[in-house]
Amino acid sequence: MIIVSEKAKNRILELKKEESRKEEENIRVSVKGGGCSGLMYDLGFDAHLSETDHVFEDNGIKIIVDRKSLLYLAGTTLEFSDGLNGKGFQFVNPNATRTCGCGESFSI
Repeated sequence: MIIVSEKAKNRILELKKEESRKEEENIRVSVKGGGCSGLMYDLGFDAHLSETDHVFEDNGIKIIVDRKSLLYLAGTTLEFSDGLNGKGFQFVNPNATRTCGCGESFSI
């Protein structure tokens, strides 16, 4: 399961409205190879489900995760920061043993 902070929830709802997203479009979170630490997060809107996808809901936000990515993301919190040191979505992943400075890649 992925936890969605209140700030992340609010930003997701704002983006959905700004981008005129359809009601059936939800957040898809996945993990892909790459980045300076070996694995990187991918986040976007998606309305399509495959038979290997898992759908979670937290804080009123539905999140789609494929089976492979779920192994890396269990217990992760999706945060949003709008501070001076950076703006954007951040992943607080208890499974990560190492992360890069930008927070977009990690290793296990």
